[in-house]
Amino acid sequence: MDEERVFGMGDEPLAAPTWPALTEDEASSAVATTWGFGGASIEWRSARPLSATVGVRTGSGQRFVVKRLPSALRDLGALAEEHRFMAHLRARGIPVPEVRAVAGSALRVAGRRDEAGERRFGGELDGSRPVRGGSGEFVYEVHRVGEGEDRYRADFSWTPFRDVEDAAGAGTMLARLHSAAEGFDAPARPARPLLATMHSDVISAFEWHTARRPALAAFLATRDWRTEVPDLRADLTTIDPLWTHGDWHPTNLLWRNHEVTSVIDFGLSDRTTAVFDLATAVERTAVDWISLRDGGPANVRTDQITALLDGYQSIRPLNHAESRLLPDLLPLAHIGYELSEIDYFLTIPQEHRNAEIAYHDWLLGHLRWYETPEGHDLRTLLHDLSAR
Repeated sequence: MDEERVFGMGDEPLAAPTWPALTEDEASSAVATTWGFGGASIEWRSARPLSATVGVRTGSGQRFVVKRLPSALRDLGALAEEHRFMAHLRARGIPVPEVRAVAGSALRVAGRRDEAGERRFGGELDGSRPVRGGSGEFVYEVHRVGEGEDRYRADFSWTPFRDVEDAAGAGTMLARLHSAAEGFDAPARPARPLLATMHSDVISAFEWHTARRPALAAFLATRDWRTEVPDLRADLTTIDPLWTHGDWHPTNLLWRNHEVTSVIDFGLSDRTTAVFDLATAVERTAVDWISLRDGGPANVRTDQITALLDGYQSIRPLNHAESRLLPDLLPLAHIGYELSEIDYFLTIPQEHRNAEIAYHDWLLGHLRWYETPEGHDLRTLLHDLSAR
């Protein structure tokens, strides 16, 4: 992957990054401050556009993933919401890598060498100095590398599985995660940028977000959005709440053969419900949204949808209410995230063009497709599969 480019929002598959690349000095200091190992060197860079992410290796062979986020997107308090959920899952047998976080203003590049000659950090350091480059505007997540192959690292997020066996493995792990999530009773997260909130209908979703996001409200005030969106609804009253991953697709999973061996990237996790997470998994992988945006076919992967649902229900069969809800919830699964992404583009990087693309292509485009005959066919398929 070209280190100077990231995945684009528009018709360019790769675009210039919004955020400056992580330097080796930053990454090494983040690992040192959080985990106590210094001297890390960068092995790879991610093309994901919403943060700067690198994989590093220390002199003693320890591997970490360092993610730098603007503090306006996630401060330490917001990251703690995600990390508590991750710790809950890890304690219940879900393979979630350990993670620690630090504010950019706390990074230091100094230290002493241990007997092996590796620079180590910890506690109050004599002669330490702050990292250069205005890092106080950022926070750093430092994850231990998960077990397994990161085989989808170079793929765009809206990518189907490589095969039906991967789809089945992803369904199995998602069911395991939902079972493990039971008992985690934290409240829903505030209206932060980039969150996958769940909503019962399109209109109330718009109203909920505009009441909490002034920039989004101003953006939508210039258009008659009520006439642009279809009237899609789902009855959520019979479904129990559950904290969920919120962004289940193959790029957030690590693999051994067709088995998911690690689950990563809980940035969209929130209190929703299990069937919402399942709908999100279908929405992310089963429809070729890039082709549709460019005027091509949807290329719906019914084989992978079937494998995903069968894998899921082999561990956690859907109850009657969930089976009835899944087809109705599918068209709504992406709307909360997309409204929050529009707000993100307007308020943090201030990229108005990307906000327009997100509204027309990724919000209206998805909603309207579900009203087509092919979209109705997909919802019928989900009804039949979930009721088996």
